[in-house]
Amino acid sequence: MTTTPRTALTIAGSDSGGGAGIQADLRTFFANGVHGMTAITAVTVQNSLGVQGFTEIPAEVVTAQIRAVASDMGVDAAKTGMLATAEIIQAVAKTLDEVHIGRNAAIPFVVDPVAASMHGDALLREEALEAIRTELFPRATLVTPNLDEVRLLTGVEVTGRESQREAAGALLEFGAQWVLVKGGHLYEDPECTDLLSDGVQCIELTGPRHDTPHTHGGGDTLASAITSGLAKGLGVPDAVEAGKRFIERSVAEAYPLGAGVGPVSPFWRLAHDQPGAAAGR
Repeated sequence: MTTTPRTALTIAGSDSGGGAGIQADLRTFFANGVHGMTAITAVTVQNSLGVQGFTEIPAEVVTAQIRAVASDMGVDAAKTGMLATAEIIQAVAKTLDEVHIGRNAAIPFVVDPVAASMHGDALLREEALEAIRTELFPRATLVTPNLDEVRLLTGVEVTGRESQREAAGALLEFGAQWVLVKGGHLYEDPECTDLLSDGVQCIELTGPRHDTPHTHGGGDTLASAITSGLAKGLGVPDAVEAGKRFIERSVAEAYPLGAGVGPVSPFWRLAHDQPGAAAGR
């Protein structure tokens, strides 16, 4: 008899280039053996060269998607990505309470606070940043900001291990259970150290830094890999460790696509001896 897999819900924007957003989340869920479900918050117009524009989905449509899958199919873990506006963030937070997702319920909730581009540019207005702080962080099992998002959310400029710990403390003050301060943008650190903390434990996760320009969707992929682990019943430290190793390999096998920045690749989880697997383009 076929076994139904665990389920994970991503609440995020769509990437027309397929490298990040909803598309990256779904392929990461699949690669980790989890059934992915979606609540799409925005439709972006983008490719490997960047984002040319986006259209927000009405907040009531976003929340209707969440209610539809939660009431029928069930959710074992959930994550957010691009939420676009304060209105959407507030509506999502209220709906998560309705369907019992978040740190005060039994269903783990990961917040990837997509607030800055890969070049460090702000993607959200201050009112939306404040909504992330006040509406999402208190409900979060785990938040996973990069260093530019840390700066926008807390004002802390991370330059090394000591300020990374300072940033973790500042983020925890917003109410999340755990924070993961990612070190991928701390380029002078050869160990690519991420710091996981709940205010009592501080766990440093190190790994190789791969020399590739192709890192599109890396943050989404990491958050989705962690969410997959939580959906399968792992505790936060174990889920983060598994997610860290998944993204390391995905970056190592990133591929060029288009004229700009190519995506990280979860395809390494597929058997290399499948027909056509090594054919290329």
